[in-house]
Amino acid sequence: MTMAAPPTGNGGEARSVLLCLSHLRWDFVFQRPQHLMTRAAQDHEVIFFEEPREEPIAAARLDLSPQPGGVLRAVPVLPHGLSVAESFAAQRALLDGLLAERAGRRLVAWFYTPMALVFADHIKADVTVYDCMDELSAFRGAPPAMLEMERRLLERADLVFTGGRSLYEAKRDRHPRVHCFPSSIDTAHFGRARGAVAEPASLAGIPHPRIGFFGVVDERMDLELVAAFAALRPDWQLVMLGPVVKIDAASLPQAPNLHWLGGRSYDELPEYLAHWDMGFMPFALNESTRFISPTKTPEFLAAGLPVISTPVVDVVRDYGEAGLVEIVESAAELAEQADALLARPRAPFLARVDLQLAKNSWDLTWARMAALLRVPERAGAGAVPATAMASGVANV
Repeated sequence: MTMAAPPTGNGGEARSVLLCLSHLRWDFVFQRPQHLMTRAAQDHEVIFFEEPREEPIAAARLDLSPQPGGVLRAVPVLPHGLSVAESFAAQRALLDGLLAERAGRRLVAWFYTPMALVFADHIKADVTVYDCMDELSAFRGAPPAMLEMERRLLERADLVFTGGRSLYEAKRDRHPRVHCFPSSIDTAHFGRARGAVAEPASLAGIPHPRIGFFGVVDERMDLELVAAFAALRPDWQLVMLGPVVKIDAASLPQAPNLHWLGGRSYDELPEYLAHWDMGFMPFALNESTRFISPTKTPEFLAAGLPVISTPVVDVVRDYGEAGLVEIVESAAELAEQADALLARPRAPFLARVDLQLAKNSWDLTWARMAALLRVPERAGAGAVPATAMASGVANV
C-alpha cells in the first residue's frame, strides 16, 4: 500500500507532529485541551490520543477520526478482559504504530495526564510538555500511582504549563521552566449571548429570574449549597447544564425550581446563557477544587452575565478582587447577592468586563505557548517571566 505524503507547512516542509495524551475524551466537554489543540492544528499535525474503551473484539485497534478544527482523534479500542499490564502493552503497541508512520518528523509530546507515561515513557520527543490543567491526584478515583507518575513526568518535561495561579505556585519549585497560563476565553463565541439568540426549547416554560451553571457535575459541586439556595429563593429558577460524573445522579437535590438539563454542546452554550439572568459557580471547597481555575468564569462574563461564586482561590484573586465576580460563602449570601445583582445596572459592569477580557484570549495563550515550543532550551523563567504570566487574566 502506498503511504500518503506527510502534511506540509507553508514552506513545503513536513509539519511537526503534536501528540496530545489526554485523560479527557475529545467529545466530552469542550474546554482547555480542545481550545489549545484546535489552534495548534494550524501549525502541527495534532493527534489527540485518548484513554481506551473496551469492546467484545479479538484484537486491539486504533480508531482514527478527523475532528472539526483539524485534530486527528485517536481512540484505542481494546478487547474486554485484558489485565492492566496487557492493556498498557496494547496501548503502547497502537501508539508505536501510529508514530512509526510519522517517523523522521519533529515530535512534540503534550501530556495532560502523567498516567500516560505508563505506556508512553519510551517516546523520544523533540519537546515534551506537561500542561497541568488540574491537580488530578486530588480528584475522586485518582490512581494511587498518580503522584509518582507526575514526579517522573516533571523530570522529563522540557516545559510545564499550568492552568491557573494556584497550580503555578504548587509546581514552580518542582521544575525550572514552569509558565502560568490561566483559563482563557473565546470572546466572540460567548459574546453571541449578548445579541438576539433564539431561546432553546428546553428553557421554554421556565420562568425568570434564572441563575445558571454549566460544566461537569461531580464531587466539585456543593450540592448542599445548591439545595439551600433553591429553598431560600423558590422564585428563582436554577438551570443546571452538564453531564453527571463520578457521583450518583440520585444524589442531586430536587425541587420545583431546580432544573437538571444534562449536557449541552459548546456550540449551544451561548443560546442558553443569552436567556439566563445570572451565572453561578457553586463549587465545594475541598481538595479537588483547591487548585482549579474555572474556564467558565470568563465565559460567563463574555456572555454579559453577572457571576456569583464560592471562594475558589483563583476566582477570588483573578476576578473577585477586581470586582468582576461576587464571592459568597453561604446560601444566605448567595441569595442576597443574587437579588442585588438582578437590580444592578448592567452597562457599567459590562464596560469593566470588556476592558479586562480584551487582554485575554485563547489565540493569545496559544501564541505564547507556541513561542516557547519553538525554543524550549531558552524557555526558562527568564524567557517569559513566570511572575508576570502568573499575575492573572490581564496577562494571559
